[in-house]
Amino acid sequence: MAHPLASSIIVGISQAADWKLDEPQWTGRMKIISKGKVAFIKLQDKNSGELFAQAPVDQYPGCAVEAVTDSSRYFVVRIQDDNGRHAFIGVGFADRGDSFDFNVALQDHFKWVKQESEFAKQEATQSSAPPLDLGFKEGQTIKISIGNIKKKEAGGAKSRPSAGGLLPPPPGAKTGSPQSPFDTQPTTMTLPSTLDLDSSAPAAPQPTADIWGDFTSAPAVSR
Repeated sequence: MAHPLASSIIVGISQAADWKLDEPQWTGRMKIISKGKVAFIKLQDKNSGELFAQAPVDQYPGCAVEAVTDSSRYFVVRIQDDNGRHAFIGVGFADRGDSFDFNVALQDHFKWVKQESEFAKQEATQSSAPPLDLGFKEGQTIKISIGNIKKKEAGGAKSRPSAGGLLPPPPGAKTGSPQSPFDTQPTTMTLPSTLDLDSSAPAAPQPTADIWGDFTSAPAVSR
């Protein structure tokens, strides 16, 4: 709902209690649109959508929209026509949630405007600064110290014993030409004479235990 300009509507110190809240002069719907950096509050007929009034807002909070001192649902809005003429009216919302959305919508728009302005300043600063030249100038040289690498190479060049080297002989061993482990003489094994290698051969006759047998069997000699 909207109230026309009256003596009680003074920007900065207006109070909704001084308005005739039970007899609004106009009731309709509100739409907020943005064109660039400016937000436009459009008051339209709730049935036909015909424009009743609009208020360009270039700053919030500011003189174009200001809350009253005794309620969060009512605002003083400066409307303006195409010829630049303006007037202040009182605008209120029946629901507190609609009033909250109206306030947040304006805050979000001008927060975006502020960010865009900061980005534009940063781009202007970067474009005005001379480009950073990291290339080598003609005849310019650089020196690189690699002393640490040399130290590592010197420390890692230690001699290692050869895997195929000969070990010194034990104490007391005869020195001579090295002998191959494969040049050793073959070992011979002597078998005992009583070992029977052929079990099928006939056994040799065993000598008799009577050592006088040959003498007893011989004929006697007479004298």
